[in-house]
Amino acid sequence: MTTVTVVATVRVKAGREDEALEIMRSFVEPSHTEEGCVRYALHRDTSDPQRFVIVEVWRSQPDLDAHFTKPYMGNLAKLTDMVEEPPSIWFLEPVSMGDTTKGTL
Repeated sequence: MTTVTVVATVRVKAGREDEALEIMRSFVEPSHTEEGCVRYALHRDTSDPQRFVIVEVWRSQPDLDAHFTKPYMGNLAKLTDMVEEPPSIWFLEPVSMGDTTKGTL
């Protein structure tokens, strides 16, 4: 079974960064306990502190599908009035090349 990688970026309005971080904490931290969650990492853009990037790796598509049904994922809607632009979301699959330990997320 192929892992599924999700990369999402969101840019929040100036002055709303701390509030947005607390909302993101409410779904990032519990996601770590989910069956099939390989990685769920929140990062901040060093050149734009209003931009956040979430990188997720799931064991399988069914695991990712189950993730979206969790009650805490409803907290995503709380970010709606805080964003400057619509989030960008990519669903990716690994391309095997070279050392698979270093070549995949």
